[in-house]
Amino acid sequence: MSAARAESTAVVAVDKFKGSASALEACAALAEGLAEAGLRVRVAPIADGGEGTVDAAVSAGHARVERRVRGPLGEPVEASFAWLAAPGVAIVEAAQACGLDLVPQVDGDSGMRASTRGVGELIRHCLDLGARTVVIGAGGSASTDGGAGLLRGLGARILDDRGAPVGEGARGLLDAAAVDLRGLDPRLAETELVLAADVDNPLCGPSGAARVYGPQKGLAPPEAAAADAALGRFAELVEDVLRVERGAHALARGSGAAGGLGFGLLAACSARLESGAGMVLDLVGLESALDGADLVVTGEGRLDRQTLHGKGPAAVIALARERGLPVYAVCGRSELGAEELGATRVLELVELEPDVRRCIERPLPLLRELGRIIARDRRSRAG
Repeated sequence: MSAARAESTAVVAVDKFKGSASALEACAALAEGLAEAGLRVRVAPIADGGEGTVDAAVSAGHARVERRVRGPLGEPVEASFAWLAAPGVAIVEAAQACGLDLVPQVDGDSGMRASTRGVGELIRHCLDLGARTVVIGAGGSASTDGGAGLLRGLGARILDDRGAPVGEGARGLLDAAAVDLRGLDPRLAETELVLAADVDNPLCGPSGAARVYGPQKGLAPPEAAAADAALGRFAELVEDVLRVERGAHALARGSGAAGGLGFGLLAACSARLESGAGMVLDLVGLESALDGADLVVTGEGRLDRQTLHGKGPAAVIALARERGLPVYAVCGRSELGAEELGATRVLELVELEPDVRRCIERPLPLLRELGRIIARDRRSRAG
């Protein structure tokens, strides 16, 4: 290995290849290929506030804490959050408790019953440890309950017209007639809650949680319409209790995140909204990692139009471009060209293995090879 080759430093900041490789696994495979070609490598697995957020926090030095909570359909699940005792910061990933991946069969029934109650239970576990700040990463949820389950997990009551508790999920909200927030955990008043999300949808309406994201959670159009109406009624009940103008929270940016989980947090828990991708990049210290770097590698399983709107790779590319660094974007398949992304080059696994099934089943050897290709391309461009 020559001294000149060893001087080049690459930063690998890649998100998960969903259903195929975690962010950490993808970063490690790319790093191996780059290192074999003589580059020094710094690895910073990223996420956008959804799945992989806790892993990113743990890779940045947080401890992993595991707790059993209720899953999206009420079954017990083992969920984890990231914990930094000093200064008392917890990172919660909503998908750990109400993720779509936890639903055995995604259909209209699961879509209407899925609840965020386990997320509320996770937050309570954070409070038990003495958390002063709890960051809740939204994304990948199976629920469309407006955060009703979360609030119940934190001590609120949602009742029907006979004063009995309603069922879970959007289906339960169809019967909601009253909301009682007096039982919310009093420790919330002394805790900073942060909703980490890059979804700017409101809770209800044509661009709301149910109509836009309900179909991917199993809701057919009639069910999505019913869920939207239930969310609207729930929002009115909550806003009446809070004595705020109708729509003050339901129409707020981010209230539709994670099936309306954002609404429950922003309205009843006084959370503030932050960019999920930006939060994770700060968490993993990406800006510091870029100091002295010669190139950046980022990407995720699929690069498409959504990537351009708040996804982690887009945030990485923006930071790299501010420093004038070349950026290589890797993915399984891309709908975007390098110019659209602002990248130097886009590399797809399907370029090496046309069989998509094999790309999904064995992505790591392919990512390792992409690392070698990137190193060769960088050397040829450097002249």
